[in-house]
Amino acid sequence: MSTMFKFGEFEIKWYSFFLLIAFTVGTFIIYKNKSKVNLSKTEIGDLLFNLVIIAIIGARIYYVIFNLDYYLLYPIDILKIWEGGLAIHGGIISGIIYLFYFCKKKNLSIIRMIDIIVLALPLGQAIGRWGNFFNQEAYGPITTYARLKSLHIPSFIIDGMYINNQYHHPTFLYESIWCLIIFIVLLIFVLFKIEKKGLYTSIYLIMYGIERCVVEGMRQDSLMLFNIKVAQVVSISMIIIGIIILICNRGCKNDRYK
Repeated sequence: MSTMFKFGEFEIKWYSFFLLIAFTVGTFIIYKNKSKVNLSKTEIGDLLFNLVIIAIIGARIYYVIFNLDYYLLYPIDILKIWEGGLAIHGGIISGIIYLFYFCKKKNLSIIRMIDIIVLALPLGQAIGRWGNFFNQEAYGPITTYARLKSLHIPSFIIDGMYINNQYHHPTFLYESIWCLIIFIVLLIFVLFKIEKKGLYTSIYLIMYGIERCVVEGMRQDSLMLFNIKVAQVVSISMIIIGIIILICNRGCKNDRYK
């Protein structure tokens, strides 16, 4: 199920395909909004190229750290990202660290740069989650076929959630839909030219933090630290940070993009 097509020994994985689509769509959105920051098309291109690589590496390192027992036994598998195992929180954290470096170098506002990035991020996540479906990961608790049918979930998704002889809730789908909603909310703000500094970042952090905290509580394959679901802790932190940014920038006078 994870292989899109195979030609001899050469394989294209669905997971890789959806990541490529997500990055392509995200890049397009960021280019369309580059006028909100004082960067040339070449500078944006360099930023995105480095950001994607660093985010992928960060997402993989994050995942490996919380599955260290396995990867110490099979270290070569660390390189097999096409089989899944990219933690979005790791990608976000590593991406923000790089953005701090980039903005410091270019003398740019970090919060305004993140505002532009988060316009693309939720749509990319909504698309990328479908790679989890084909890898049969990011699934929820055991349920029944009848229950999934009652939720009007398409049959091909229900069939894909038949894992280890039991049906599971498609939490990948729940997150994909919610990320799409986040993107639509942000798009509405953009279309109505509501551009207060830090607003897009706050909306993303709060909405995604709430969603991930809830959905992570359902997931059966979460990254764990002792008995704690790491993604829930990070998600709560995202909500708090989002609220702080919203409050701190509420009275900012120089709040619109030039």
